[in-house]
Amino acid sequence: MCRFLIFKGKEPLRLSHLLTRPAHSIINQSFDSRLRLDRRRPVNGDGFGVAYYPQDKELNDDGPCLFRAITPAWNNQNLETLAEKTKSELVFAHVRASTYGILSETNCHPFTYHSLCFMHNGGISNFAKIKRTLLNHIDDEYLNFLKGSTDSECAFALFLDTLKKLGHDPAAGQGNFGHSALREAMLRTIEMIKNWTKEASRDLAQVEPSLLNFAVTDGSSVVVSRYITSKTDEAASLHFSCGSRFVESSPGEYRVERLDRNQDVIMVASEPLTFERGDWTAVPTNSILTIKNQTILLHPIIDEYYQKDPLYLRNSALAESKGLMGSVPLANAVEKDVPPLEREGRSRPISAAAHLA
Repeated sequence: MCRFLIFKGKEPLRLSHLLTRPAHSIINQSFDSRLRLDRRRPVNGDGFGVAYYPQDKELNDDGPCLFRAITPAWNNQNLETLAEKTKSELVFAHVRASTYGILSETNCHPFTYHSLCFMHNGGISNFAKIKRTLLNHIDDEYLNFLKGSTDSECAFALFLDTLKKLGHDPAAGQGNFGHSALREAMLRTIEMIKNWTKEASRDLAQVEPSLLNFAVTDGSSVVVSRYITSKTDEAASLHFSCGSRFVESSPGEYRVERLDRNQDVIMVASEPLTFERGDWTAVPTNSILTIKNQTILLHPIIDEYYQKDPLYLRNSALAESKGLMGSVPLANAVEKDVPPLEREGRSRPISAAAHLA
């Protein structure tokens, strides 16, 4: 299925350091399925998209820049050129393997509405049975906003409608709705989808859970869910990483530097970008992650699918069968004769190097 990546930095970062240069970048993830165990659709080749907020605040008035295409991400020269020439402090990127909707740019993520940007990894169970209920629920403004045919875009329309009914106009200028408002709107969106699918599936003997990894930003705060309508299954994978800098230690290999306790660089990804296991932390299933002023907050989603026991081991078979479980990739084999500092991509002082020789 799909993969997404979020970057939020204190300083702008060139997009190529996220999208194209890393050996395990989101673009390479979309091509190389061996790490994902995806037995149904091994390649995320149904289009891609990247949304980024410009450094020039004057250009930020009505939301992010958006580039989407239906060509495979790894074979798009325009994306490669754009990524090398563009910097941003806030980036949403997505590669798609379709489950609902035809192959078209309007069905590619991210989706934007004024200052808001949204993307989804997963799928809404029995979406065809709840689509009419969802569309009847939202106001005409957000019904008419829909351009594609995916469950994901409908979920975004529902989010916009929910945000408006909470007293925050999604069309308002610069946005900045605040992390609490975005989180509350996302929680209510998840709850409505959960309840509608449960009602629609009431007479069915066996129902596949909905996988609802949603991500939204207003250009300032970021809110991301990792959620599944099951008490025993694992949700689609989601990881985060934070540190002082995101640096290239050797061609194609990156790592997160931690020089102090500051979180100057924060990344959230369906699948890790680096080969260092210590760089990444798994977001617990059925929880919501918030980035507020370069600070990460984690909240459990407490409902009938919440597990009180933190040691309970959920079953990952469903997510794996859909290619939705990403793990930390394996680096190339380390040469035994290479000193420890060099193995990590760091250089030692000339005098020390000479002493070693």
